[in-house]
Amino acid sequence: MSQQNFKDYTFSFESTKTLNNIFETLLNARKWWTGFYGEDIKGSSKVLNDEFTFNAGDGVHYSKQRLIELEPTEKIVWQVIESNLSFLKHTDEWTNTKIIFKISKHGDKSLITFTHQGLSPQIECYKDCSGAWTQYLEKLAEKLR
Repeated sequence: MSQQNFKDYTFSFESTKTLNNIFETLLNARKWWTGFYGEDIKGSSKVLNDEFTFNAGDGVHYSKQRLIELEPTEKIVWQVIESNLSFLKHTDEWTNTKIIFKISKHGDKSLITFTHQGLSPQIECYKDCSGAWTQYLEKLAEKLR
């Protein structure tokens, strides 16, 4: 189900939901980026340049995302414009990375591919952050089955 390539953390799964349903779910981070670490999401992600903040783990993870690309029912891209991951030596490792969802038809289903561009095995956060992403994305895959 999940795939990790050499460069960036990637996770793919299939869904039987409509493209519009998938897209609307992904666009609203509150619907999928919660449920494990006391997450608090503030702000919006509906139109280009909208921003939202993500806080988790009682201050362990803070990041601010800006919606920089939006192709209805096909692609969502947020750029991380601020980050403070207090458990890292370089607490701003996420800054200037991109969180990307791509949706495509795959037979009678849809294929959702998540990529955190810049989250690669060479950075300190990779092990912990990729593990957390896998938790969130497996939960999302179940929701969108």
